[in-house]
Amino acid sequence: MEQETMLVIDQMQREVTVPLKDLRIISLVPSQTELLYELGLDKEVIGITKFCVHPVSWFRTKTRVGGTKQLHLEQIRGMRPNLIIANKEENEREQVEALAEEFPVWISDIHNFTEAYAMIRDIGAITGRPNEARELIGAIKTGFQNMEKLSRPLSVAYFIWRNPWMVAGNDTFIHQVLTGAGFENAFNLSGRYPEVTAQQLQEIQPDLVFLSSEPFPFREKHIAEIQSIIPGSKILLVDGEMFSWYGSRLKEVPGYLGGLINKIKS
Repeated sequence: MEQETMLVIDQMQREVTVPLKDLRIISLVPSQTELLYELGLDKEVIGITKFCVHPVSWFRTKTRVGGTKQLHLEQIRGMRPNLIIANKEENEREQVEALAEEFPVWISDIHNFTEAYAMIRDIGAITGRPNEARELIGAIKTGFQNMEKLSRPLSVAYFIWRNPWMVAGNDTFIHQVLTGAGFENAFNLSGRYPEVTAQQLQEIQPDLVFLSSEPFPFREKHIAEIQSIIPGSKILLVDGEMFSWYGSRLKEVPGYLGGLINKIKS
């Protein structure tokens, strides 16, 4: 008997035929893995990446299929998934295209909250969890509506990499989170993650510098390095997941940002 399927459009405007039941899902994106857990898909998810560290229970028990950009394709083929969830930026195009020749691959492409909400809604729909997804979106929106914001705008340089220095530009989800909390992106540059120099940093003199925990793991020792360039700026280590994970983690972001704003005020 032929399995029931439905035709959907992913965020790359690709047609994807997904099964309506007996899902065998492999998630290639950490923030979307966490979303699948939030939607209650423990039985359906059979594989994740080595960077899918949340929830810890899945990280310890689910089969890991490599890194987000170094997938073990033969291992994935052997697991016979009937739905793979990927992301344009986080996964390598060639690997995703190879998998898409054999399996249904749904790809997200997220730059802002509207696209994040659409991703949550659509993943809820294709996995049989539309109500759970709708409730989650509502909770996230309520949290951001009630979130404490800055009383006056402060400029912030958000660093994601060292050697070379790289910051979040204005075509990133990080930029959307910053501006949503009332911050001004000091490097409001076109593109996603432009390289910047110490001289540019000195010229801009941001009020704040955020050193992200990912993808480069900034630590306390890096604060002095930046402080020597711009001694007048306040420099903070921040949780990169709270600024760049666009799934169910968004429920926690308003509370985190509120705490960060209080820390800045003190």
